[in-house]
Amino acid sequence: MADGQQTQPQDMPSQVASQEAPEESGQSGDSADSGESNASSMATFEPLTVTYERLRHTDDVAELHEFARRPLPDRAQQAAFSRATALLEAVAGNQHTPLDDRVFLASDMPFPNILVKLSEDPEPQVRQAVAANQDDKNWLVGRLTKDPDPRVRDAALRNPRTSWKMRLEGAQNPELDSDTLDFLSTLGVSCEPNAPTVLAQMVRRAVALNPHVSAETLQRLGADPAPAVAAAARRSPAASQENS
Repeated sequence: MADGQQTQPQDMPSQVASQEAPEESGQSGDSADSGESNASSMATFEPLTVTYERLRHTDDVAELHEFARRPLPDRAQQAAFSRATALLEAVAGNQHTPLDDRVFLASDMPFPNILVKLSEDPEPQVRQAVAANQDDKNWLVGRLTKDPDPRVRDAALRNPRTSWKMRLEGAQNPELDSDTLDFLSTLGVSCEPNAPTVLAQMVRRAVALNPHVSAETLQRLGADPAPAVAAAARRSPAASQENS
């Protein structure tokens, strides 16, 4: 019995070891998997500045298109939302981004950083879409009322975000096309009837005195409810040209 009592304790560590070995093996495997997962995440994560510069200069049209059309994260996910809008600025400023995608961003995005970038696009179609975007800041759409392309100027002057100062300057511009002048001549009457009376009358009067106003517009302004506008229409340079 003494021999038995001595051998029993010697067998116990090996039994415990054999029982614990699988657990240690499993823990080791879990740790390895976790390490590999973390390493993979670190490898795939790209800092914002790195991704921004890559998107700003890449010529990968497919990637740029995917970013341009990718749905934005919910605003509640603040970090992800901020990152996505910052990257869209890079996409917007890259001339390899397809034209349709740049027009889409210019039309649909409400974010100033993206719209400012697109307002400097060399393609008039893109600038025109920015000019018509009613989420523009008034200073931005005001700047586009001076654009060299008449389509852009027209869209900007029709945008309700445009200040009355810019509308008045547009109405006074002798290079403004007759279609845009016709639109401005309706402000405070058939268009935006609740507009500030005095400001709207000042714009209509400036239209009446613009040498490029059409005969049809001038005839309508001659019957304008505001006496100052009607009087300006009667002495318009355009009316003098018609009579001569």
